[in-house]
Amino acid sequence: MNDAPSTTTPHAPVLVLGARGTTGRRVAARLRDAHHPVRAASRHSDVPFDWRDDATWEPALTGAERVYLMLPHELTLPADFVHRAVAAGVRRLVLLSSRAIEEMGDERLMAAERLVRESGTEWTVVRADWFNQNFDEGIFREAVLDGSLALPLGECRQTFVDADDIAAVAVAALTEDGHDGRTYEVTGPEALSFADALGEIGRAADLSVDFHGDGDAYRATGRAEGRPAEDVEREITAFTALTDLGDAHPTDTVLRLTGHPPKRFATYAKEAAATGAWAGGE
Repeated sequence: MNDAPSTTTPHAPVLVLGARGTTGRRVAARLRDAHHPVRAASRHSDVPFDWRDDATWEPALTGAERVYLMLPHELTLPADFVHRAVAAGVRRLVLLSSRAIEEMGDERLMAAERLVRESGTEWTVVRADWFNQNFDEGIFREAVLDGSLALPLGECRQTFVDADDIAAVAVAALTEDGHDGRTYEVTGPEALSFADALGEIGRAADLSVDFHGDGDAYRATGRAEGRPAEDVEREITAFTALTDLGDAHPTDTVLRLTGHPPKRFATYAKEAAATGAWAGGE
């Protein structure tokens, strides 16, 4: 681990990939608020970036010395991108990863972490637990609106974390010294089951959302969605490995790196409900 002062220059832009996504747009906003130059890149941004089109990589990387690196759910991190980033002068990589990837067998994120650690430049890995925003911006929103969520995690408690807190940790790693070679476990302030979390949303938004934590319910949902059975079974295996770990435990990462405590889930639910996030369909 190298905690020597950074060699990055303050006027060089910070490249934020996935700049219109849940964490990316929050990272970009926080950087701007702190008066850091930002190069916000995505497929539909002013700075176009597409993982599937390597012709977009060099224009996004040129002149940037720090990169917030997050991957769309289905994509692996190309080794060539990392090599090109270093060759272009990038001196710091901050990778968004996830909790318990070894236990869940997430080869995609494990490979991404290895590439970043072996890049030869400064690196930080941000391992976040379930995003709060999955329920109002992401993969669980339709289930909340439909009144039923199936996920084979039973009553196992998770440390749901707000995307604003994830972004605050990432910005600290991007802009401050002392984070090189570190992997941060980023959690919320409490451990809740999915049923607990949906209960908070129900109270905040005046909704009734049932939770089904068994594998059979998850299989039935997968069949109804037309998903390949082998994909569903692979996911059940990964979720079983997560439950075998037992309840997650909150860390002090957010408070330690940002100076403020992480947002409680009930606070998130009230704020999201106030925006009308669960008031109706798309």
